[in-house]
Amino acid sequence: MEQGPATASEESPKVSTTVRIVLVGGFTLYTKALAAMLEQHSDFRVTALMPRFDLTTMTQAVPTLLIIDIDAAGMEIGEAMRLTRRLTPQVTVAVLTAQLHQDLAQRCLTVGVAGILAKDIDPTEFCAALRLLARGESYCDPRIAGSLVRRRGEVPVQGEELSMRELDIVRLIADGLSNKEISARLFLSEKTVKNHTSRIFTKFGVTARTQVAVYALKAGML
Repeated sequence: MEQGPATASEESPKVSTTVRIVLVGGFTLYTKALAAMLEQHSDFRVTALMPRFDLTTMTQAVPTLLIIDIDAAGMEIGEAMRLTRRLTPQVTVAVLTAQLHQDLAQRCLTVGVAGILAKDIDPTEFCAALRLLARGESYCDPRIAGSLVRRRGEVPVQGEELSMRELDIVRLIADGLSNKEISARLFLSEKTVKNHTSRIFTKFGVTARTQVAVYALKAGML
């Protein structure tokens, strides 16, 4: 049976150590419910809930992963990243938002945000994305990533460029299409698509389809 596009849940086994999480963005019912959901997983520990950045709390919480609800944090993302890097330079930062806008995503990636998560994400996919981030990889909601890639005509990659065919496939992977769907769209055999995809993964140095668009953006596209 043909498998659909890979998701974070398919590609991200649980990390072996506890992921210490700090949530920033107001003590709303949503934030508290999110914390309660995360605490149901043995590999997650919510060490602090902050309505806004607090220097003392941030330092004491020692987070592995900082999740900022940028719709409610009351702070511009660049300033939030500046404070984060000063206090906890090793922490991985993800943003949670209902605003699936290209400009917002570009600002986040430019200042070093590793994860862009939509608020309507499936809980299982959300937890899997956090595990992906905790092990040092990137995650971007496919609805944002695909539109960002389409805004560029070239993808410089470690001194070489993708071919136009590879660029077409990057765009379709970012849109969430499976190899079979890409094959039908581009009138190629599935084997050819698989070979192109393998070369793209090698050029990007990634192993997961969800990382392709994010890496393309960080490899000189912004």
